[in-house]
Amino acid sequence: MADGKDLLQVLWNGADVLRGKMDANEYKTYLLGMVFYKYLSDSYLAKVYDLLNDESPDSLEEAQRVYEEAMQSDDAEDLLGEIKESLHYTLDMDMTYISMLNAAKNNSFNREKLQAAFNRIKESDELFNGLFADVDLYSNRLGTGDQKQSATVAEVIKVLDGVDIIHTKGDVLGNAYEYLIGQFASETGKKAGEFYTPHGPAQILCRIAISGH
Repeated sequence: MADGKDLLQVLWNGADVLRGKMDANEYKTYLLGMVFYKYLSDSYLAKVYDLLNDESPDSLEEAQRVYEEAMQSDDAEDLLGEIKESLHYTLDMDMTYISMLNAAKNNSFNREKLQAAFNRIKESDELFNGLFADVDLYSNRLGTGDQKQSATVAEVIKVLDGVDIIHTKGDVLGNAYEYLIGQFASETGKKAGEFYTPHGPAQILCRIAISGH
């Protein structure tokens, strides 16, 4: 179970994967986008498990297994309807972070799958417009060609496996945002305050909270 310190260390480890490929402000955006995605995916699986078992899952792997079984049942459509009403988005079984992580560990990850997940989320509700707009999974900054770019993203996915968003106490996304802003501001020789502008993700998350997400 990760605590706040673990979260910050994992984020910095993720920065190590991207450092040298792009400047601080760019890899800050990638990491924040990936953290937002993991948060939405993990919350999704936890919600699915809760709807089916009326309790929180012991692990995301268990929640993924239960979700896959549920999608093969006659109640799959009703379950998806309940999730969409509650969270405003749905994810296919192969669009979850756990699915991406398993592919990354098996050296079978392809960024196309992650892009499909991003697209599904942002197209599900206007709440998510612009959430991943700055996360370019096809950028040459990640490497040259599909294989190298997918490999770089896969490494970030594996690093983020160290963050237990479901059980971590406090404002996980807020802490991640403030930490990365502060660290990357120091790298670029700027004050952290210079980065505190009303970015799309911050606005979107506020709207989600207000809507009861």
